[in-house]
Amino acid sequence: MRTKKYSSYAQIELELEILKVERALNLKRIVLDVQKTKESVMPINLIKGFIGDYKSILSHYSGTIVNIAIPILISWLTKRKRGN
Repeated sequence: MRTKKYSSYAQIELELEILKVERALNLKRIVLDVQKTKESVMPINLIKGFIGDYKSILSHYSGTIVNIAIPILISWLTKRKRGN
């Protein structure tokens, strides 16, 4: 990192003020990230995420699942009506 050369105290004060604002902004970002992390590890949010993952997986294979499940269901219903 290069050393900066300042020609007046006003420039130094301005640079310090900028650094102070950047520091405060970074601290706010950290606090927000911690809050988001706390929310994401809450049990209800973990369950929602788990169910959402399975929903997305099952939605890709829904046609295949239906094509397999319908014949099995029909077979089961016909056997049930016969009394077997």
